Amino acid sequence: QVQLVESGGGLVQPGGSLRLSCAPSKSIFRINVMGWYRQTPGKEREWVAVITSFDTTNYADSVKGRFTISRVAANNTVYLQMDSLKPEDTAVYYCNAKVNTLPETIYWGKGTLVTVSS
Repeated sequence: QVQLVESGGGLVQPGGSLRLSCAPSKSIFRINVMGWYRQTPGKEREWVAVITSFDTTNYADSVKGRFTISRVAANNTVYLQMDSLKPEDTAVYYCNAKVNTLPETIYWGKGTLVTVSS
């Protein structure tokens, strides 16, 4: 069973930066899209950023201009560089991978906590 493993979360002051990483426990083939989502207590999980197999990226309006998603295709690793962090960015961040199978296969990580506080 493939697992996605996130790392890089932690406590950071407002205005600071963090870099999240996500790698699969073993190789995954035919990934269409990888992305980052986040969730806070009492709220639904929301998408933050995605990157396709063609390296096309898209961002939620709330993080556009502050966060950057990137990937290393060779090992299916995806990163989220988070700059100018705000307290409202505090959440558990989850990695996601969608694979081109019928039906589509979706993998999730267990999440990494990001806390933005002074």
